[in-house]
Amino acid sequence: MADLTATEFSFVLLAFRVIFGLVFAAHGWAKRKGGIDGTAAWFDSMGMKPGRVHAQLASLTEMGTGIMLALGVLTSFAAAGVVGVMLVAGYTSHRKAGFFIVKSGWEYTFMVALMAAVIAGLGPGDWSIDAGIGLDESLNGFVGLAIALVLGVAGGIGQLAAFYRPPAPAA
Repeated sequence: MADLTATEFSFVLLAFRVIFGLVFAAHGWAKRKGGIDGTAAWFDSMGMKPGRVHAQLASLTEMGTGIMLALGVLTSFAAAGVVGVMLVAGYTSHRKAGFFIVKSGWEYTFMVALMAAVIAGLGPGDWSIDAGIGLDESLNGFVGLAIALVLGVAGGIGQLAAFYRPPAPAA
C-alpha cells in the first residue's frame, strides 16, 4: 500500500474535519430548532438542572466546537469541548441503556468523542486556520490528544459533579 502524500493527507483530513464538524454543529442547532423549551424540559427530566441553562450550553458548545473543528481553529480545544459534551450525554442519557445505540446506548457518544480525540491527535492539517497562524505544530500528536482528553474528561466530570441531579427512581 502506497503512503499518502502530504497533499492527499491534508485533503482527507480537511474533508473529515469539515464533515464531522458541520454534522456536530448541526446536532447543536437541532436542539434550538423550533425553540429550546423542549430540549430544556428533556435536560430537566434527566437531571441536568437547570435544564434551560444546560440546553443552551450544550447547543452552543456543539455549534461552536463543530464550527471550530470544521475551520481547524484551536482544534485540540474544540475537540476537548466535543469530548466533554459527549461524556455528559453518554453518562446522563445513554449509560443505563448499555453500549449499543440501537437500544439508545452510549456507543454513539463514545464514537463521536473518539473521532474528536483522533482529530486532536492528528492535528488540523495543513489546510486549517491553526496551520495558517502556526498553532498546528505545537498542538499536534500527544499534546493535542492530551488536551482533548484531559480537558474534555475533566470538563465533563466537573459539569456532572456540579449540576447532575438524577431523578429519584420510580417506586
